[in-house]
Amino acid sequence: MQAYGDRERLDNLFREENNRYILTHPASRENHEKALGPMVEGVPMIWMSKWPGPYPVYVEHAKGAHFTDVDGNMYTDFCLGDTGAMCGHAPDPTVKAVQNQIAKGSTFMLPTEDAIASASLLAERFGLPKWQFTLSATDANRHMLRYSRHVTGRSKIAIHDYCYHGTVDETFAVMDDAGNTVPRRDNVGKPIDLKETTVVIPFNDLEAAERAFATGEVAAMLMEPALTNIGIVLPQPGYLEGMQELCLKYDVIWILDETHTISAGPGGMTRKYNLQPDAVVLGKTIGGGVPVGAFGLTQELAMRIATSTNLESIDIGGVGGTLAGNALSMAAVRATLSEVLTPKAFERMEKLAELWVANVQQVIDEFELPWQVSRIGCRGEYSFRATAPITGREAADADDFELQQYLQLHAINRGILMTPFHNMALMSPATDEEDVAHHHAHFREAVEALYRD
Repeated sequence: MQAYGDRERLDNLFREENNRYILTHPASRENHEKALGPMVEGVPMIWMSKWPGPYPVYVEHAKGAHFTDVDGNMYTDFCLGDTGAMCGHAPDPTVKAVQNQIAKGSTFMLPTEDAIASASLLAERFGLPKWQFTLSATDANRHMLRYSRHVTGRSKIAIHDYCYHGTVDETFAVMDDAGNTVPRRDNVGKPIDLKETTVVIPFNDLEAAERAFATGEVAAMLMEPALTNIGIVLPQPGYLEGMQELCLKYDVIWILDETHTISAGPGGMTRKYNLQPDAVVLGKTIGGGVPVGAFGLTQELAMRIATSTNLESIDIGGVGGTLAGNALSMAAVRATLSEVLTPKAFERMEKLAELWVANVQQVIDEFELPWQVSRIGCRGEYSFRATAPITGREAADADDFELQQYLQLHAINRGILMTPFHNMALMSPATDEEDVAHHHAHFREAVEALYRD
């Protein structure tokens, strides 16, 4: 969908920004030309090529809410590694803990005291007593789906339309216009027909969820308590509580993926709304930039898993990994949760997000834009529709890739980094009001260029 009508002006503005980028990023260009030799598309992971501009920014160093690129350009970072650096870049307590641990060894395939402390902190925050650690939220989601099928004896999982749960095969599905489960567009090398593994339901639709659960085929409902990777889609009043009741009624394992929605507070939306899921999945944020994931379980689900697995083959059952729960990650998690992402830090971050949202809304009102802005705790995002989306399809239909690319490149050229996949801004403990004002100046300037007479 094209949310902006004057495509000729948009093309001209993007061309101007592209030329400006080339002039101000010569060293990044030189690095990229070297990178085209040994790496696919010149990047270590191919989705990095989605950044606007002819080549990506190469980072020299980062601290807190800012970083400097190889050309000496300085940036206010609202992307923060797409949540991976939500605690800010190189937070001192995490850096110190990692330095101390790596000097003593990074991985043993044996537990450390930091693992006990990390699990205890997560149990306190999210209200789930049993925890396991992985290297990513994707891993944690995969493990939870396998465990769910294992303990229920059912073959399918339920997800939301236009959800995102990392690179989990079963989750790359959407609904077609007739409500059928079909592969998501550009699903690379799908291993099996997804209607065999997955049932897709619209977000905020309890009737659709009950129809899916009543078949007796669904082992687990894997969901974010608010969609985030298609733009923010907030739950309608009673939706989360209704989903909790349905999962209990039909013995469906209810898994809340809080990898992004941890922005709602120290215990994510689980704690904020007093939810009682069977499992919670977390990722990158809790390690302060060190790769890690985790999943928490109720006592009952943990017992169902423990009593139905065979110790002799527990290491080859499809759940685990030799680096999972490594000493380095555990040291990072303990330090990050106890000293960086504290309840007090979340309070300050949320106030900054409120200010960011108010600034965006001010520009929307000033130029009478058919756009809206939403927030989850310290995370804010605007979308190209007049009202907040209720489903993932509504959010997806409001997307305008070229308009988004222009706004992203305009931001980069003014020293601001946003998430390249959508218009999301995240506050860290190191972000301040000056950073928020910096974004406001860019956003108003970019919008004025689009809509001035």
